[in-house]
Amino acid sequence: MKLLLMSGGRHPYEESTPVLKGFLESAGHDVTLREDAEALTDGTLDSSDALVFNTLRAGEMVLDGSQQESLKSYISSGKGFVCIHISGCVPEEWHDYGEITGGGWVMGKSFHPPYSNFRVDVSNCSHPCAMGLDGFDTDDELYMNIDYRAGNEVFLEADFVGGAFAQNREGAEKIEMAGGTFPLAWTRSYGSGKVFVTLLGHDGRSQANKGFQEVVLNGVSWVTS
Repeated sequence: MKLLLMSGGRHPYEESTPVLKGFLESAGHDVTLREDAEALTDGTLDSSDALVFNTLRAGEMVLDGSQQESLKSYISSGKGFVCIHISGCVPEEWHDYGEITGGGWVMGKSFHPPYSNFRVDVSNCSHPCAMGLDGFDTDDELYMNIDYRAGNEVFLEADFVGGAFAQNREGAEKIEMAGGTFPLAWTRSYGSGKVFVTLLGHDGRSQANKGFQEVVLNGVSWVTS
């Protein structure tokens, strides 16, 4: 498949994007990598089978009106969208983005315990993106208190025992984090298009995880089927 991979923003994309591009290409996909949002309006997006976001488009990098409309039209017309980690961040300037992604990180509201190793569980084995996938351990961030919309078909989750943890990174002020089961990957529809979201994939180490790669490859296959 011909994929447009968008990168860039305030995250370690210099680590993760080469890993992501590498395993997508190893699986046989034709990947065009861009950081400039003009790729959404200059014809590059329209010639792609699916759009892959490994990028934080918030603050100074938020998409402008024409770029937002292009992305919405592309997906709703029947094309695929793969959204990784904080790429699903719902910016104040574009709250409706959450209707495409089904939710995601919200600046100033969402949080996670420090980057650590935890278990990822397959919660819906019959989901097409879970085919051939077993649970796996990963080094990553476990997002909590996210924007979460109705209509998501969750297939990956993680359990968390709860307690007082440094907010987002070691050395930060500790806050109380409630235990529970948290969604890590889901699919949804937007118009006639298919949307795949995973909250996993913080950095190069996270994306080098074989379980993560299987999840993303399944997602690409699903949104382009």
